[in-house]
Formats: sequence, structure tokens, C-alpha cells
Amino acid sequence: MRTLRFDIVSIFPGMFESPFGDSIIQRAREEGLLDIRVHDLRDYSLNKHKKVDDTPFGGGVGMVMNVEPIARAIAAVKKEVPETRTILLSPGGRPFDQEKARELSGLSSLTLICGRYEGIDERVGLHYVDEEISIGDYVLTGGELPAMVLVEAISRLVPGVLGDPESVVEESFSNDLLEYPQYTRPRDYEGFKVPEILVSGDAKKIRDWQKAEALKKTAQVRPDLLEKNKRA
Repeated sequence: MRTLRFDIVSIFPGMFESPFGDSIIQRAREEGLLDIRVHDLRDYSLNKHKKVDDTPFGGGVGMVMNVEPIARAIAAVKKEVPETRTILLSPGGRPFDQEKARELSGLSSLTLICGRYEGIDERVGLHYVDEEISIGDYVLTGGELPAMVLVEAISRLVPGVLGDPESVVEESFSNDLLEYPQYTRPRDYEGFKVPEILVSGDAKKIRDWQKAEALKKTAQVRPDLLEKNKRA
């Protein structure tokens, strides 16, 4: 059995208690498939008031997170797991997608650095992390929610976490397509009926319908994914 370890560095460690204490993530932790550890960045500050930010050189609005406590936190994790991949959650990072989630799920250890305030000292990104990742073209207050997104997306690709390997293969974005429409009982609800093909019992016709619907939905909602497929 393989275990994927996450080390998350944040000034708000309490934010992770509920998301990682329920559902699939919690079950995977209990089964030893995931090892999630959250570190309070303030524990690595040498400032007597445990400050982890300061005013920016050159002026500007807001506060900037100091390089020192972040570097110390990363060093502490690497002392235990030298092979860890260190990731800074940043609006300026590489866009996160299913392909990246699949790549990271094959590793044994990931360290996620959550920023706050106006930004992080540039030296963190230049010298102390392996890469920067963004979850979208919008601004959040901090890196905690992006870290949760990465943990969720990556963990479900770890063998054994979801139980059924087929459920991962058929999900949206797995083949650069959105997932086909899903239906369950009742077959008729207020006149809205399940497509007859799905209750026909003809496995091949059902599969062909699912593929066609996935293509149609992707073309309507995310045509960029089809263009990506053509270029590949």
C-alpha cells in the first residue's frame, strides 16, 4: 500500500480541520492512504510577536509575507521527507488541471505553502519551492482554499482512495472531455424522463450515446478542451 503525504503550511491551520475530517479524505487517512499534516507558519517565526509579514520595500499597499519563516518551515519538512515536492499556491503560478493532478498523485510527498496578505516575498518562489500553482484566474484572500482543492483533486487519484478505479477513468477532464449526463430513479419525474437508451439494456448503444453526449457537452461548454485534444 502506498501513502501520499501532504504537509500544508498556513497561518490558519484550523481551516483544514473540517474539510479533511469528513468523507473520502478522512476515510483514506484512516486507511493509511493519505497522511495530511498542517503546520502553523507562526511556529517558525523568530519574531517575539510571531509576526510573519512586513511592509514591502519600495512602498505599496498591504503587507508581504516574510521569506524567513517560510524557508524555515520548508526546511523542517524536508528534514523529515527530503524528497517532498514543494508547491507555492499563487495567482501567478501554472494553472492547475487534471493532468497536473494526475502527475502529482504519483509522488510520495507534497508540501503546500499557503500565502496571505498582499503577497509573498519573491525569494520564496525563486529559491525555496519547486513550482507555483494557481487554481484559476481570480484572486482569493489566501492559499488555504487552493490547498484544499489540490488535496481533494490529487487524493482521489491515489490508488484505493475511491475504491473503484473505473470511477476515476470516466470522470470529467480525464480524456479532455466533460463527463456525459447521468440519471437515476425515478425514470419519470414531473414529465421529465430519463433517455430511453439508458434503460434499453444495450451496452454498446449506451456507451456510444455516452461518448456522443460527452462530446456534445464539451463542444457547447468547453470547446477549448476539444481544441487542446486536436493539438495533442
